[in-house]
Amino acid sequence: MSLKRQLTTQAIPTEPFGGSIERSSVAMQLLERIKGALIRGELKPGDFLPSESELTHSLGIGKSSVREAIKMLQAIGIVEVRRGQGTVIRREPGDPIVDPMAFGMILARGMTRDVLEFRRMFEPAYTLQAMSNATPEDHARIRQAIDDMEAAIANGEQTARHDVAFHRAILHATHNPMTIRVGETLLQLIEAALETSMQTLPDVALKDHKAIYQAFAKGDREGVQAAIQVSSKSWETNLTYVDEGAGG
Repeated sequence: MSLKRQLTTQAIPTEPFGGSIERSSVAMQLLERIKGALIRGELKPGDFLPSESELTHSLGIGKSSVREAIKMLQAIGIVEVRRGQGTVIRREPGDPIVDPMAFGMILARGMTRDVLEFRRMFEPAYTLQAMSNATPEDHARIRQAIDDMEAAIANGEQTARHDVAFHRAILHATHNPMTIRVGETLLQLIEAALETSMQTLPDVALKDHKAIYQAFAKGDREGVQAAIQVSSKSWETNLTYVDEGAGG
């Protein structure tokens, strides 16, 4: 059944993309309809949404609400508006103007234990994923990040940027868009703490990075996990975050 026909029929018992929407919070409800249609496969990446007029008529809502919903979908990188063609579901998520996941993690920033536990779980997982998927070019970027950090430390010019570059090179070696998106958000979240570690214990950070990559290059899964554990312990010992549950 075409998407346009779904908008004008109630034949699908699980509430299709079409069907009138209550007047309250109509834009948010339309977003939920579109999300449900994507989950059920009624909408697919590359599909065009019905026109503004078709959505207005089929769903019984005003054009302003349709426009608001489309703008929300644009803001989070789900759709792309092509002039003269219409609104299309992106084949891959775009760079969001507003990233709900990022904001959710940033709001949790004060919860030190949550951030640390998430990093302890996530970093070994994506590093092992990268170890399986890394290309020769990825390995070269990781080595370059280590070399750049070493040179910066020798000149007393090291910053969080050098630390982040190493983690980002491994993260992007996963070649998994979802992993990369979550990882980039985590890197933004911990960048301030990485800056402190680079100013206080840069040589330790460099040694830890070299140990991680040495195991990574050998395909040594246990070695990678052990090296990350050592790195995490030294980093967390000098963490600048304050545990809000503590008394000072």
